[in-house]
Amino acid sequence: MAASSGSVPPAVPAPEGAAGDRKLRDAFALVKPGITALICLVAVGGFLLADPRSIDFGRLGLLVGTGALSSAGAAALNHYLDRDLDAEMRRTRGRPLPSGRIRPSGAVAAFGLVLLGFGVGAASVLLNPLTGFSIFLGGLTYVVVYTAWLKRRSSWNIVIGGFAGSAPALAGSAAAIGSWTPGVLAFALLVFLWTPPHFWSLALLLKDDYARAQLPMLPRMDDLAFSGKVVVLSAALLVPATVLLGWSGAVTWPVLLVLVVLGVLFVALTAPLWRHVTPRTARRGFVYSGPYLLLVVLAIAANAPLVLRGVPAGL
Repeated sequence: MAASSGSVPPAVPAPEGAAGDRKLRDAFALVKPGITALICLVAVGGFLLADPRSIDFGRLGLLVGTGALSSAGAAALNHYLDRDLDAEMRRTRGRPLPSGRIRPSGAVAAFGLVLLGFGVGAASVLLNPLTGFSIFLGGLTYVVVYTAWLKRRSSWNIVIGGFAGSAPALAGSAAAIGSWTPGVLAFALLVFLWTPPHFWSLALLLKDDYARAQLPMLPRMDDLAFSGKVVVLSAALLVPATVLLGWSGAVTWPVLLVLVVLGVLFVALTAPLWRHVTPRTARRGFVYSGPYLLLVVLAIAANAPLVLRGVPAGL
């Protein structure tokens, strides 16, 4: 018999293979692959800066592997702790936990803890304790200091929490030579200073989303004119930090020149926020901020062959 015009056709269950693919994609999303890749890139940058004349690719591989495991574990814990906030924001409500595709049970938290702990332990044993300690500091900052403590309480959350992105640079140096070099400390500072303009540009772009979740992101989120100026000034700090990296003698002059240009371009793209805060002006800085850090690491990677060729340091 034909169905009446008002009837609802029965739901067609997803094919078994499609459901399995969905679960796999959700599990993959749980470890934030994009952020994990960025964390590994920063670690590689620290490794290459510490000793560009003698690159041990075996140790570099161990650094990337243990760092990826630790970052993935920290990401899963962030998903678990932030599941209520993620449900409030349009940008994040489709994630596996707030959407209900993965049940937010203790198994998710245990999964994150195991990955993080295994990554830190393996780095400590297979590389050296300082590498494991550096990775541990990054995970502790991201999970405990940023996610569990500051994120919901203070507009300084992303400033202090930014150390989580700097720690991989320290881990890279520790894995390469067993210590933190001045050049790598300058690079870690650069990554630390990159975090606020990156996330604050996003907060201005999605200000209604952050307001809905009642997340304190900028010094005065209710004063957009002031907040726009803060983003520009925070981006401008990247230029002297880049000069400090050159002053440390860790990079050659062509690489320093590229890094300075990248920093000046960041300032130029955020500069319109000084006068007008609109979705368009906020988007320009945010869209550039991700490629900026990637290009910085690629420039640092290009530094090693230049050092071997005898190209002098930047300053």
